[in-house]
Amino acid sequence: MDQHHTFTVTPVNNEANLRDQSSGGRSPTLRVPVSTFDIDGEPTDTLTQNSITSLLSSKFRDVAKRWKQYGVDSPRFRKRIHSKWESMNYEEMDSQLTRKNREGKQSKKKLALEMLSSWVIYFFIGVGTAFLAAGVQISVELIAHQKFELIKDYFDKCDKEGCLYKPVLIWMGINAGITLVGAALVTYVQPMAAGSGIPLIKSYLNGVRVPGLLSLRAFISKCVGVVLSILGGLACGKEGPMAHSGGIMAAGLGKGRIPWFGKDINIYGLFRNDHNIRDLVAAGAASGVSAAFGAPIGGTLFSVEEAASFWNTELVWKVFFSAMIACFSTNVLLSAFEGHPTQLSNPGLVRFNVFPNLTFDLIEVPVFIFIATIGGLTGSLFVVMNYKLTVFRQKYLHRKKWIKVLEAGLVSAVSAVAAFLLMFSVNDCTEKHPYSHHAITTKLGCSGESHNSMSTMFLTTPEGCLKSLLHDPLEMYSVWSLVLFVVVFFLLGVWTYGLSVSSGVFIPSLAIGAAWGRLIGLGVVQLFPDQAKDVGKYALIGAASQLGGILRTTISLTVIIVECTGDITFGLCIMISLMISKWVGDFFTTGLYDMNVEVSGIPLLSWEPPPLCEDVHVSDFMSQPVMTLLSVERVGHIYDCLSGESFNGFPVIEQDPNYDLMYRGKLKGIILRHQLLVLLKKKMFCPEGQLPAASITLKDFENPYPVPQRLKIQDIELSDADKQCVMDLTPYMNLTPYTASISFSMPRVFRLFRGLGLRHLVVVNDNTEPIGMVTRKDLAKYRAEIKKGMLHMEQLTVENR
Repeated sequence: MDQHHTFTVTPVNNEANLRDQSSGGRSPTLRVPVSTFDIDGEPTDTLTQNSITSLLSSKFRDVAKRWKQYGVDSPRFRKRIHSKWESMNYEEMDSQLTRKNREGKQSKKKLALEMLSSWVIYFFIGVGTAFLAAGVQISVELIAHQKFELIKDYFDKCDKEGCLYKPVLIWMGINAGITLVGAALVTYVQPMAAGSGIPLIKSYLNGVRVPGLLSLRAFISKCVGVVLSILGGLACGKEGPMAHSGGIMAAGLGKGRIPWFGKDINIYGLFRNDHNIRDLVAAGAASGVSAAFGAPIGGTLFSVEEAASFWNTELVWKVFFSAMIACFSTNVLLSAFEGHPTQLSNPGLVRFNVFPNLTFDLIEVPVFIFIATIGGLTGSLFVVMNYKLTVFRQKYLHRKKWIKVLEAGLVSAVSAVAAFLLMFSVNDCTEKHPYSHHAITTKLGCSGESHNSMSTMFLTTPEGCLKSLLHDPLEMYSVWSLVLFVVVFFLLGVWTYGLSVSSGVFIPSLAIGAAWGRLIGLGVVQLFPDQAKDVGKYALIGAASQLGGILRTTISLTVIIVECTGDITFGLCIMISLMISKWVGDFFTTGLYDMNVEVSGIPLLSWEPPPLCEDVHVSDFMSQPVMTLLSVERVGHIYDCLSGESFNGFPVIEQDPNYDLMYRGKLKGIILRHQLLVLLKKKMFCPEGQLPAASITLKDFENPYPVPQRLKIQDIELSDADKQCVMDLTPYMNLTPYTASISFSMPRVFRLFRGLGLRHLVVVNDNTEPIGMVTRKDLAKYRAEIKKGMLHMEQLTVENR
């Protein structure tokens, strides 16, 4: 890069980067010194220090340095992009075949039918998501109630007979057994079903193709896996997986085909291109959030703010329509299950229920700001600890699949042991009745009519625990109980997120924040007994602050929480707490979902180009030299190009006879890798001077062998005679590709690429000869972020994996 440019990057300290640069290739590299970290020398173990204090201090510095350096020693986990991620084809191919296919088929009647069909699909997305949400909710509630009733009976019995080890072993066995099944389902059937799925959905909607994300296997693993994760006692929720499951259902309804034993049962095919499926997945994600929280507006805003990258007014209406149908249908199904289908009192899976006195005084606003600050700090700590754990998992634990399954079972067993130890050791007895009539309590060391208060938080699902913390009476939990619960549940939440199970982080975050928010509320009540009498609102602000500090979304979470409470008067306080927690959290780290995207090496494009890059031109970061093909190309050369290179786009040129060099001429179009693979598979070639005997239609390109795997060059067998034939690429290539001159600036290229959802941008010289190519990875490898008030610019490594 020229020295007069104002755009500078921080090179990544990665040996793999240097190896990639030295190995050649068409990607440009920046020859800059490798930055190092200012690290002191290793402390010695000899007693040459002046005192024991000095020795202990050096040991402490060594531990602190190793903890800080833990993520630095392996910078590839956040400082690189995987080359395996491909972009989707949002741009419609403008080829001769496409133009011929459109002739005589465009009519007002067909357009009206397509418009009506799209609204019908969005309607069924909402209904299908509602049935899925209701099925998951009913399964969890019924089975979990029986599980905790069994454990309660054993606790009450063994508390008198002195055999408390029995209920603990039963609890551990049930948790571990169920979790092992759920982890095995995700690990061995479809690993893309692990976690909440929102980071991958966000990447997909940004334009990145994620193989297996929207498959039938992922749908089954996600739906069944989230039920098993919650029943297994893990600190997780089902709200994030609902967004992923809704997206999978939307994609399946849009494609109109059912996989069946390695083949497809085709029903219809109106919405199979990447552009249509992207819009449907955005509606599915919004419907999943709407069904989970009973918040159609919040679900739509969540899809806008956190997930989708391409929006228009018509799509917003369709997404909101789908989310509203999902909310209403979920309400009908859950109300019917409870025996009163006409009352419609269950709009979502998670409801904060009505707060009796959700008002606030101006003097309480500083308290809310303090709570929001704590939420941002603890949210940053959650993200940092989870990142360190993720690095450790990828380096040591995730090399074998059975280790992933075993770790999930271990976490569930430890969760049961931790819950028992807190219930047994704290011995916090109370005679106050829980808010919920369905709450399960046990005596466990308590006498008379009292019961163990911590059993209310642990002998239930995480959602039941959240409701208890929000609504239980003031004297229900002691300070010591809440402190220990926050510490233990925080650590369990960090440990759980990232396991090879289907799980979400919404409910654990809300429960953690509600616990320490209630703790602060107890302090406020003690200081101002006349002003504050209800700790529920402090628990609600704490829950919102904790969630905002972890996820860093503000607008959608505000609306979701307001819709969950059903009270708009507290919306200002919730918004203030979410904004402050986001600002405090962003000062130290990125959000949890963004951290997951960075660790996965996904080339995500932000909303705006990197700052200070106005003087950087496309020639500074384009990939070169570009591999081109002739309009009429020899089959053997095409086969060699596809076998030896992993490029997905090839400019097609017209050979200039004035040049002595081959493959230099004016740009005529561009053809994609999968098009060439289909042409080779269909044998659309012939000896020179003849016409190919085979025929091909546009549908062959739209649906290139989707089951069970995409077509690969290794699947195509060609004889020596075939390789001597020629193939005419003119009818199939894109005749009007987007191009950029060599003087284009980075912001201009970025906005063009981001706004149009491009996959390839051909860079041409003054003679319209292709001299380079810009892809998503060429732009995404430049990252700008603000940490601790300072702007950091980085150039990431593109790893071949």
